[in-house]
Amino acid sequence: MSAGVDTSTSGKGDGKVRAKKMNLNVDMAPMCDLGFLLITFFMFTTTFSKPNIMHLNMPPKVEIPPSNIPEIKTKNSLTIILGKDDQIYWHQQEQKDLNTSTLIKSDYSKDGIRKEILRAQKQADQSKFTVIIKPTDDSSYKNLVDILDEMEITNSDRYGIKELSSKEKDVYKEKVNE
Repeated sequence: MSAGVDTSTSGKGDGKVRAKKMNLNVDMAPMCDLGFLLITFFMFTTTFSKPNIMHLNMPPKVEIPPSNIPEIKTKNSLTIILGKDDQIYWHQQEQKDLNTSTLIKSDYSKDGIRKEILRAQKQADQSKFTVIIKPTDDSSYKNLVDILDEMEITNSDRYGIKELSSKEKDVYKEKVNE
C-alpha cells in the first residue's frame, strides 16, 4: 500500500454539479519509520555525561591504642563546621574555649574558607597541619563535596571527617539563632 490521495468520486449522472468529495488516506508507516530512525540517530550520536569521580584516600583499618594517638595542637589544626543553607563556620579553639564569638562564619569562595585554610597552613607546622571537617545534620552532601574540593585545591593532605561534639553543637545552634 502506498501513501496517496484517492480522487475517485461516485457520481450519479443526474446533471447536478456537486462538490467532489475527496477521501484522504494517509499512510503513517513511513512517518513511524522516520521517527524511529531519528530516535536511533540521536541515541547513537549523543555523548552521555560521564560521572565525575573524586579520589578519596582512606587510611587502612588499623587499631591504634589510645595511648599512641598523637595529640593535635590547635595551631596545627583547623575545624570546619558545615551548616545549613550552604553556611560554613570555622574555629581554631580548644573545646572548652569555644563560644559564638570564636566560631567564625564564612563561605565557599576563594576569599572565604579557602583563604582561612591557607592562612592556617602558613602558621602551622606543615607536616602536622590537619583540617577537621564536621558536617551537621542540616548540611547537604554538596557542602561536603565542596569542602573536599577545597582540601584538594589547598593541597591539604591531612583531613578528617568527624561528628560534632556536644559543645560544638550547642555553640553552633546558638550562633545560627543569633
